[in-house]
Amino acid sequence: MSYYDKNAQKFFNETVNADMSPHYTEFLKLVSKNGCILDAGCGSGRDSKMFKSLGFNVIAIDESSEMCKLASKYSGINVKNLRFQDIQFVNMFDGIWASASLLHVPANELKTVLSNLNKSLKGNGILYASFKYGSFEGFRNGRFFNDLTEVTARELFEKNDFKVIKTWKTQDARPDRDEKWINILVKK
Repeated sequence: MSYYDKNAQKFFNETVNADMSPHYTEFLKLVSKNGCILDAGCGSGRDSKMFKSLGFNVIAIDESSEMCKLASKYSGINVKNLRFQDIQFVNMFDGIWASASLLHVPANELKTVLSNLNKSLKGNGILYASFKYGSFEGFRNGRFFNDLTEVTARELFEKNDFKVIKTWKTQDARPDRDEKWINILVKK
């Protein structure tokens, strides 16, 4: 997370205006109206702010203390400085939004993280996650990435007690990027 602590303002500026509306639509049509959403790895706070504006109760977390400060200021939500591995919520969320965040978890730690997220969801709760598309795992541009494909994403979530609703591939939401992403919606 030192990358995000050192580059918080730059990352905030690059991501805060990314148009995630198609992904919001897919996710929110499955989450209880005015329900409780965990923004897991909230980054800039962009998504937390959007969910809050729509009447959802939002709890936001991020591992980078500097991103927490920027996201708290931007979203108006007190963002908690918390690692996925340390989550201890139980049966609390109607939805979990993990946009471009779980991709920083090494494969050997994903089972624990997904178990924590599963326990955090209410019965039939919904989880959205996105990963860079591919099969790479390791450091790239100063950050750790764990890329997935439709097949590996589906296998990963099914193996960890989620029911896959949908996977889809998209272009990066940032106009200056030419990267592909795998998106996945799952149910507890």
